[in-house]
Amino acid sequence: MRESVKTELPYEKFQQRGAEALTDAELLAILLRTGPAPAPDAPARHRDCPALALAENILSLPSGAYDGLAGLARMSAADLMSVRGVGEVKAVRILCIFELARRIALARRTDLPAFPTPGAVADYCRPMFGGENRDVEQTVLLLLDAKGRLIHEKLLSMGTVNLSLVSPREIFLHALKYHAVHFLLLHNHPSGDETPSREDAEITKRLAGLGELMQIGLLDHIILGNDGYYSFREAGLL
Repeated sequence: MRESVKTELPYEKFQQRGAEALTDAELLAILLRTGPAPAPDAPARHRDCPALALAENILSLPSGAYDGLAGLARMSAADLMSVRGVGEVKAVRILCIFELARRIALARRTDLPAFPTPGAVADYCRPMFGGENRDVEQTVLLLLDAKGRLIHEKLLSMGTVNLSLVSPREIFLHALKYHAVHFLLLHNHPSGDETPSREDAEITKRLAGLGELMQIGLLDHIILGNDGYYSFREAGLL
């Protein structure tokens, strides 16, 4: 038996209640605009709005690494085009949306922030690990003054699979150049698992010891995964 209640379409819902009232799938459906013709026995909301059916299919991809809107930001055009109804134009549109969001997040970061918690550091730096290099391991250095405010940020390496190859000499040369009192080290695990490796632990211990000698303290070493992070300080290892 067909559903007789008229479906509230995403665009109409936006006009009546605003973007904040839309679900993730409804937001994506508005951006996609069209979708493949639904089956005759499809739910009324899909018959009335094929783009909504397409959006829900994209958001329900089986891989756990790609769940939800956050997962879309890590997908390639080829990943998106594997979904029936997503061609090159739609894939490019989706990827550009997330690149705009990443750049907005970077632009809205305040000058000279202080970092009261490891979570605040992770939130500040996460946009730096997005974009076209999101699947590449990167290492970032944050230099801080005596009050914990940011003086300078530096991309130390890209594509290094062994963090032990990061040069402590380079770190402390930058710290001295900018008169830093403290520093933070961050890197990502493209696999999505933020669990530290043996090399991660070894370089952390080495930098902490050198920092004591140089009187430029390592406040934390943070590893970013897909959605979470690992803090050596929170783990009691610093």
